[in-house]
Amino acid sequence: MDATVWLQFGLGLVLLSLGGELLVRGASGLARRMGISPLVVGLTVVAYGTSAPELVVSTNAVLGGHDQIALGNVVGSNIFNVLFILGACALVKPLVVAQQLVFRDVPILVGASLATLLFALDGRIGLGEGMLLCAGAVWFTIDSVVASRREAAAVRAEYDEGVPGSAVRGWAAGAAMVLAGFAILVAGGRVLVAAAISIAEFAGLDETVIALTVVAAGTSLPEVATSVVATLRGERDIAVGNVIGSGIFNLFAILGLATLFAGREGLPVEPGVESFDLPVMTAVAFACLPLMARAHRLARWEGALFLAYYAAYTAYVLLAAQQHAALPRFSAVMLEFVVPLTVVTIAAAAWAQRRAPAGPAR
Repeated sequence: MDATVWLQFGLGLVLLSLGGELLVRGASGLARRMGISPLVVGLTVVAYGTSAPELVVSTNAVLGGHDQIALGNVVGSNIFNVLFILGACALVKPLVVAQQLVFRDVPILVGASLATLLFALDGRIGLGEGMLLCAGAVWFTIDSVVASRREAAAVRAEYDEGVPGSAVRGWAAGAAMVLAGFAILVAGGRVLVAAAISIAEFAGLDETVIALTVVAAGTSLPEVATSVVATLRGERDIAVGNVIGSGIFNLFAILGLATLFAGREGLPVEPGVESFDLPVMTAVAFACLPLMARAHRLARWEGALFLAYYAAYTAYVLLAAQQHAALPRFSAVMLEFVVPLTVVTIAAAAWAQRRAPAGPAR
């Protein structure tokens, strides 16, 4: 394959990251100049802005007739966000969450994942179901603003310090950043989709496989940067809130809009995505439930487990796509040994966490 394709893919990632950064900072600056609290900005503008690459790539893919890239990007991004980003953040510093909204957002993520799985059971996500997902995005945004008024003062202070945008000077500067960010995002999305199609054709892989892995990880780079930097600064509520909020936005807004752009027949769902990737995405959403336990924590060993599962998921997707000879043995090891051991370990840890007083994670 010509090296220029990989350069094109890399250029697309750079443009998406730069455009997303400009869009988030500009929109955050405008919102804060309007007197909107940093907590609300963080829960809406920042979380949604870091998902802008996924939005641009998925809509470009649908408009170009590559529906499976659009769906695979959303599903793969949600799996990547939880397993890789939360796992990496917890490995850097155990995630102890004070944000009360996590108790609301995690069940919403689980519910949105279950709804998407149910919508896809007939082999496509219909136009009416896409409208329901978009309505969910509107409701979630409004409810986030209302619920933020009940948030603890410590969390408000954390968002006041960690949410970008306060350095944006003037309305014109903020608007210019938003417009420039959006234009760069659109250009980056087109470049990335074209490169992804070329890579899939050369490697003999389905476009869905590339979307679930390479494209999903690439469009999630803004979430990686935001959450890891927030974790290093000790702003772990922002790190977790960004991942959960982005996951909800991916399903409600991005998948909803992609379905609307797909037209009357809706968005087709491949059998493999319906039977494997969507259930994995839903199971991954349930994996966030320990954050709602009494200690509201994600320890280092759990972060390492998340990362290991993401590596296993990616390996399975690639092996299955190539029908590799190692696939049956790999599947048997996962189903007969790794999964049962993980369930027992998590159950034991959850029981111990319920009995132990809340305190710093180790």
